[in-house]
Amino acid sequence: MKPPADPNDLTDPPFYLPQFEEAYRYIIDQYHIEPREIGIFIPCAVRKPYSESPSHKLFHKLFGEVFHDPAKYHVTIFGTCGTVPAELELMYPFAHYHYMLGNVKDQKIKDDFLEIETRRLIGYLEKTRETYTHRIAYCIGLFRRAMEAAAEATGVKVEIYPTQPVIDKLYDADCPFPEGSLSMQAYLDEFRAALTEMRER
Repeated sequence: MKPPADPNDLTDPPFYLPQFEEAYRYIIDQYHIEPREIGIFIPCAVRKPYSESPSHKLFHKLFGEVFHDPAKYHVTIFGTCGTVPAELELMYPFAHYHYMLGNVKDQKIKDDFLEIETRRLIGYLEKTRETYTHRIAYCIGLFRRAMEAAAEATGVKVEIYPTQPVIDKLYDADCPFPEGSLSMQAYLDEFRAALTEMRER
């Protein structure tokens, strides 16, 4: 796949675009993921490449603090992009789109995202069923609902953080994003504790 003359043209909901389905099929059907003890799932970000976004810099700093051996874990980015092994973040179209689901008000688009992303996560969890010994996801909102549905559909265990009690404690109905941000310290502290516990298994 070659990027368009102006990659910034990819501003429509990416989960509808054929480029993203084609890239997803490549990852599912052809791409080999090396086995790791722990599979970590984190949401995509507006800034590209993902690793340059403030949130992903924060997450990767946390991973580096918890895991002294990077070969112990593998990161997968998921969400409006589909499911992307982190090492493929520069592959077209993953570094060539601009979209933020959190700003969407159209319920049909949200429903379509949930359906499409759940299907893609099901495919990825099935593909990596024997790749990881343990799986942990860090997500809220529709991303969380998609991961929960995919884990239930496949029977593949995914530990999802932040936990609902922590989300409920911080929930603010008066905010534009009532569940807040994954960069919130209480969420990060719980995630760190879960990663540390998983490391010791």
